[in-house]
Amino acid sequence: MRALFLLIVLVFCIENSAQNNAIGSAEKLVFSASYNMSGVLTDLAEVTMETSNVKTSKATLLRLKITAATYSKWDNFFKIRDLYESYVNPSNLVPYLYKRDINEGGYTKTMKYTFDPKTNTVKSVQTRRNGPEENKNLTIQANTKDIVSALYNLRLIDYNSMAVGSKKTVTILFDRKEFKGQLTYLGKETITTAIGKKECYKLAIGSSQTNVLQGTNSNFLWFTADANKIPVYGKFKIPVGTGELKIKSVSGLKN
Repeated sequence: MRALFLLIVLVFCIENSAQNNAIGSAEKLVFSASYNMSGVLTDLAEVTMETSNVKTSKATLLRLKITAATYSKWDNFFKIRDLYESYVNPSNLVPYLYKRDINEGGYTKTMKYTFDPKTNTVKSVQTRRNGPEENKNLTIQANTKDIVSALYNLRLIDYNSMAVGSKKTVTILFDRKEFKGQLTYLGKETITTAIGKKECYKLAIGSSQTNVLQGTNSNFLWFTADANKIPVYGKFKIPVGTGELKIKSVSGLKN
C-alpha cells in the first residue's frame, strides 16, 4: 500500500509554469485506493485531496492537502495515516512550503521543505521516531516540485495542444532526492466513473525509480477533458502487485 500511494503522488510532476485556471480554493476530491496481490482487487484506503486559502502576513497562499487512510477493517493488518501538504502561489502553483507527516504500519516520519524559487534551493528538515532532527540544504533543478504541488500542476497542462504520442520529462523531489520520469499523452478516452461518464485525457507513465514503477505499458492515468481536469482513475503496476485509484466524490470545483 505504501508503494502504491507513493507512486500515485510521485508520477504527477511536469515542468510547467502555466497560469492556474483549473483549481479553486474550496475543492475536495475523494478516491478509493485498491490493491491486488493474489487476483482479487480490494479497496484498502481512502485518499482525499482538498484545497483552501491560507493568509500570511505577506500574501494569500493556496494550501494543497492530500490525506491517505486505510479503512478501519484493515487497520490491524497495516494502518496508514498519511498527510501531505503544499503551500503554493495560487496563480501558478509554485511551491513555497511542503510538509509530510506519515504513519505507515507504525513507521513514522516527518519532512519539511522550504523552497526558494529564486535560487533553486530547498531547506529540508526530517525527523523519525526516536531519532534526531536532520537538517539539510538542497540544490534542485528549475521547476522541480514537491509531490503535492507536482500533482496539481499536471492539471494546468494544455493537452489539446499536444499531439498523441508526445512525451514530457518529469522531475520530483522526494525524500531529498530528485527523480526523473516520462509522461506520454495517449489522446482522449471516455470512461464510466462514480461521478458519471467522463471524456478524459489518457496518459501513460514511466519512472526511473525502478523499485516503485514496473514497466512502461502498464501504468495509466485519466483526467477529465474539461476546464477542471480532475483525476478520476489510475491504474498501476508495482513490484508486489497492481493497484487502482478511483474517484468517489467531487465538490467545490472551480469551473
